Amino acid sequence: MKIRKLQLYSLNFREQLHFYRNTLGLEVKQNSEGNFEVQMGYSLLEFQYKQDAKPYHIAFHIPDNQEEEALEWVKERMPVLKNNNEEIIDFSAWNAKSLYFYDADENILEFISRRDFNKPQSALFSEESILGVAEIGIGATEVREKFNFLNSHFDLEKYDGDFEKFCAIGDDEGLLITIDRNKKDWFPSDDKAYAAEFRVEFRHKQKEHQLVFENDALKTLSE
Repeated sequence: MKIRKLQLYSLNFREQLHFYRNTLGLEVKQNSEGNFEVQMGYSLLEFQYKQDAKPYHIAFHIPDNQEEEALEWVKERMPVLKNNNEEIIDFSAWNAKSLYFYDADENILEFISRRDFNKPQSALFSEESILGVAEIGIGATEVREKFNFLNSHFDLEKYDGDFEKFCAIGDDEGLLITIDRNKKDWFPSDDKAYAAEFRVEFRHKQKEHQLVFENDALKTLSE
């Protein structure tokens, strides 16, 4: 599944705009009183102000074998979240390596580098190296119910995990990281997971889809 657009909500809206535009150096496509959009490679990331917005887990693809360069780039701008004192996490089962940091809303952001997925165009890493949205987290209850919905409506498959605490749903190109928020927290910082609402537009098996997560429920806006 290729995530084309991800719409999220923000509590610290002005700080978020400054973070994505000035700290990360991303192109702002639209900016109004309570809404802005930034281009993240092939994905459009949108934030809308919401008074009761909750934190998310979001991952972005970066080129193969550029996690070291990405780490130095991030550390020049903000602290990195560690796991057992490690700054780069090796997910050997996924053939990937990741690093983590916070944005202005304390959303957990992840840069994930997958082997043999997208070769770097440059030896240097910059904001232009970000390829697109790789993952969005779903802090849910009833993980199996969420999988059944995604499988029946979009033909998405289980990528990893189980149906009790954690289930990654989708494929190498894009994942919906579904956890039971009453049984598991977000990696690597053990931040509490919330039913943070979002909308996502994605392409899967030559079809375009729209998915909404709100009130702890999934629904489709697809034709």
